[in-house]
Order: sequence, then structure tokens, then C-alpha cells
Amino acid sequence: MSETKILLESGTNELEIVEFYLDESRAKGDYRGYYGINVAKVLEIIQMPELTEMPEAAHPSVLGAFNLRNEIIPLIDLAGWLHKQRSEKEPPKVIVTEFNRTKSAFLVSGVTRIHRIGWQEVEAPTNYVSSLTVNSITGVVKIAGRITFILDMEKICMDLNPGSGPDMEATDTVREAIAHKTYRVLLADDSTMARKMIANILTTAGFKVHTEENGELALQYLLKVKALAESEGHPLEKYVNLVVTDIEMPSMDGHTLTRRIKDDNDLRHLPVILCSSIITETLHHKGIAVGADDQISKAELGELAPKALKLLEEQAG
Repeated sequence: MSETKILLESGTNELEIVEFYLDESRAKGDYRGYYGINVAKVLEIIQMPELTEMPEAAHPSVLGAFNLRNEIIPLIDLAGWLHKQRSEKEPPKVIVTEFNRTKSAFLVSGVTRIHRIGWQEVEAPTNYVSSLTVNSITGVVKIAGRITFILDMEKICMDLNPGSGPDMEATDTVREAIAHKTYRVLLADDSTMARKMIANILTTAGFKVHTEENGELALQYLLKVKALAESEGHPLEKYVNLVVTDIEMPSMDGHTLTRRIKDDNDLRHLPVILCSSIITETLHHKGIAVGADDQISKAELGELAPKALKLLEEQAG
């Protein structure tokens, strides 16, 4: 997996997904559904391990936990989470993941291969499609003539651990610091849940927030306000002061959005913070390569407002 991640350059609007499948028992016969997860979140794929029960598990889809190199990792039955009846035609596989500084594992029927695709090939799911998957997918892509759903693993894990929200203590300090200032933030994130949470954090801290659902829409917004600023003779800062963007998004990812901002002579001075579950020490260099001013894991959202204020104060000199 690690070699694959190194080969994928930053800002090319591409991603690599591990495609897997769930065999499902239905009244009209068995069905195989295909799903995907970003390679950047996958540590390894293993056989079914020996499990220890977790009697206090918050959801019945948590099958138990296992020891992997002296780390205790919970195992989630993905079919159970998606309200599907899994059909075992072959020994299942376990996908071990790490995102938001947390390791989890997901039980699936099998794994096909790794696919490299462009984010522009990934479409946002319709409300109907989302409802069929417990609102747990962020994208739909056609691969090898079949439909593959990109799962929102962060939402699944957050729903399983509802008490794991961000520490908001630092937000009060930021609110006091910008009480008499107006800072406008453009936030791009395809996850409705994450978008609302991050917007709430920034709004509570005193920022004015405009949201978009992906990098393409965020760039269109920036180009629109850039043209507006030029036509009205105002500085761009009247409309937007800072950009906060997720990385994994349909149409255009956050790395590509950042690169496009930094390549534009009128936009390049805008500070950009990458805010994503896949920001790790291993992948930090990708954000640097596209010119991000700061990066933060979604596991550390309590630090977002202070980081945003620091960048704006540094820019003001």
C-alpha cells in the first residue's frame, strides 16, 4: 500500500481506491455490491482474526476487537452497519484502516483490486442512493462497467462513537480575539455532517463562514468573488480571508483546489488550511507540495480556529 501512495502525486485531482465487495442475501437471490475506500486510509488487508467480545459496544455491527501487533482494534461488520444481510460464499476479508488518528477494521466479503481514478469521475450521491446506504457514502463512480460506492468511513466511525467530538475550549479564546473584526472563511467539504460541524466551530469562534460541497464549487465561488472585487474596485479580502478545505471530495479534491489557488496571482495570498481525516505524518508532504499554509486532522478540530486566527494575524503582519 505504501508504495502506491508514494507514486500518486499531489494536486493531480486523482485518487486511488481499494475496491471491495459485500455479498448480500436477498429474498430475490444473492446480490454483490461494490464499494471503495481511499488507499490513504488503508493500512493492510488481513484474514478474519480471533476476536475478543466487546460487551459495551455502542452498536451491534461492532463484532468485537482483536490484537494486531500489540494494538487493540475494533472490528465492524460493514454489511451489518449498512443494514444488509451478509452472505458468506467465501472466507471474509478484514480491511484495517487508520484515519482521524484512529485505527479501525471493517469486515467485508472480499477485495478486488486498487483502482486509480480522477475525482472528476466521482459523482455526489443522490438523496435516494444515500438513503439506501444509511447516508454513509460520499461518492459514486463507475469502474469496469459497474457502480462502486465510495464509503464515508469517518461518518460510520463517528456514529459509532458519538462522544468523540472536538474539544471546543480554544474556541472561546479565539472569539475574544476577533470580537471586533470580520474574517470570512470559505469552507469546502463534501460530507454534510463534517461541513456542519466545522462551520459551527468556526462560526462559534466568530468567523463568517460560506460553505461549498467540493473543490470545484469552491473554486467557482472564489473566481466569482474575485471578479466581483475587480468590478467594484474592492480588495478580495472584503469577500474572503481564508480557505478551509477537505481533501477527499468529488469533482475536485482539496489538494487540487489548493494548487489552483496558489497558481492564481490574485488568489495565492489567501491562506489555505487542509482539514482532513487522512492528514498524517506520512501524507503531510502532499499538502506542502501544493502550497497549503497549514494542515489539520479532523481528529483535532479543536485546533482549527486558533490555527486560522494565527495565519490571518501573520498575514496582517
